[in-house]
Amino acid sequence: MSDYAIVTKALTKRFGHFTATDAITFEVAKGEIFGFLGANGAGKTTAMRMLCGLLTPTSGEAIIAGYNIYTQTEQVKKRIGYMSQKFSLYEDLTVKENIRFYGGIYGLNYRQIKSKTAELLQKLQLEREARQLVSSLPLGWKQKLAFSIAVIHDPSIVFLDEPTGGVDPITRRQFWDLIYEAADSGVTVFVTTHYMDEAEYCDRISIMVDGKIKALDTPGRLKAQFGADSMNEVFLQLARAKSS
Repeated sequence: MSDYAIVTKALTKRFGHFTATDAITFEVAKGEIFGFLGANGAGKTTAMRMLCGLLTPTSGEAIIAGYNIYTQTEQVKKRIGYMSQKFSLYEDLTVKENIRFYGGIYGLNYRQIKSKTAELLQKLQLEREARQLVSSLPLGWKQKLAFSIAVIHDPSIVFLDEPTGGVDPITRRQFWDLIYEAADSGVTVFVTTHYMDEAEYCDRISIMVDGKIKALDTPGRLKAQFGADSMNEVFLQLARAKSS
């Protein structure tokens, strides 16, 4: 059995004459926290949508949780969780209703949903807010709730698309505690972010520029490779190379 949760080879997506992702090749180990970085328009979200089975590649290969994204899309979807910065929760449903709704979507039975709901509310200390509309919650609470719901069915991989955008630094740190906890339990975490300090929290990171992966390694090795003190400096060097 492969030690990799994600394997891609020359994965490409074109929209007409525009190439959004250009022959990207990488592997993500099981239980790894893998950061997927790049500026707006670099191709991050397009790549993630292909890996989730939501977008058909133009060419290339990808195996997700042991399944082919071309021929086994439904099996892929059952073994992954997904969370975006926006639209992850229904604002006009209560906290408890959101948990139960997504539990059903992810295929949990009534007993599992009941047990997971109680467990999640206690873990997030949201018992008092269980009957409140999600729209009334602070953004940080919404994001932590959305993440917990994304892994409620114990997926092999969870995809997080800029999950901490707009939240304060303390809440971002608390959110990353949830990510570490999931990774420690064996879940592979694939996360995109604009925050370069968050890159330091990842086991490995890739940096995309114009649809191509221009750097891929651990944060420490990338900083050494580019002679940089921070991941922000690494990113700026790659951005300057693009513009020169």
